[in-house]
Amino acid sequence: MAKTKAFALQAADARFAPLTIERREPRPSDVAIEILHCGVCHSDIHTARNEWGGTTYPCVPGHEIVGRVSAVGSAVTKVKSGDLVGVGCMVASCGACSECQAGYEQYCLRGATFTYNSEDRVSGGITYGGYSERIVVDEAFVLRISEKLDPAAAAPLLCAGITTYSPLRHWKIGRGSQVGIVGLGGLGHIGVKLAKAFGAHVVLFTTSEKKVEDGLRLGADEVVVSKDEGAMKARTKSLDFILDTVSANHDVDALVSLLRRDGTLCMVGLPDKPLSVRAGRLAFGRRHLTGSGIGGIAETQEMLDFCAEHGIVSDIERIPIQEIDRAYDRVVASDVRYRFVIDAASLR
Repeated sequence: MAKTKAFALQAADARFAPLTIERREPRPSDVAIEILHCGVCHSDIHTARNEWGGTTYPCVPGHEIVGRVSAVGSAVTKVKSGDLVGVGCMVASCGACSECQAGYEQYCLRGATFTYNSEDRVSGGITYGGYSERIVVDEAFVLRISEKLDPAAAAPLLCAGITTYSPLRHWKIGRGSQVGIVGLGGLGHIGVKLAKAFGAHVVLFTTSEKKVEDGLRLGADEVVVSKDEGAMKARTKSLDFILDTVSANHDVDALVSLLRRDGTLCMVGLPDKPLSVRAGRLAFGRRHLTGSGIGGIAETQEMLDFCAEHGIVSDIERIPIQEIDRAYDRVVASDVRYRFVIDAASLR
């Protein structure tokens, strides 16, 4: 086992502090990665502060990891030392169930092993994430990242990127599609870029008039301030697909009315209270309300290659790990454009 510097929380109401953790020595199928950057996802905050329950402490979050391969096991063929690689939300799955066999490791019937706060089925204990110097991962869950991309700005693609790419891809968004993106945050701003790159006509919905200019800059064809009843009404029955990235509680029923017949509203944000939608909104229009969770490994690699081809990365603010508590507070206050990314050099 190799001692590794990390930053961790010891309790839900604690502040982050340095912690030495242990990483396993690479097995034949393992890849050792020196972490360069790690994105700060809102899921990190929910988990670190035990807002979803089930957090095991000490907790080392981080699942938007970009780094360089420092060593590979004897059986590794996918990458080599020096390669730029990424690790996303998962580090293992059973590999044998119908979901894994179909390429949907995130829906593993036996439960995927997530990058942090998950049972570590190899080393025992709990997995520790990317707020650390290094990580060791089976090559099946290591992703290649193009040198064309800024490594720091590419880090959020490992969660925010695949979370928005997967539903757009699954529902066959393309040229001629009328697509709504709800919310301009860490997920939403990448959703706008991806939907535009797919060829869709993109309508951004935001509660903030201050984000109108930014939405247009990021590629939206139109920006609707959702507090404007007239502007919302003008968009009734006009959209083929809506990607809802908002995790705060909000009026989903109003969004359903914006869909055309057979339109789909897909939730990727995770409000903490049950949704309220009138059945008639769905029935009279044969509309669909659904959700999507990250993506499988093959699809995540596809997304990274697509982003490299189209020059898509996150808009970021780089921080040293020592500023992580303040960054969490700013994320909760929606005071970031649009993703914090930790510079792992600050750990060394």
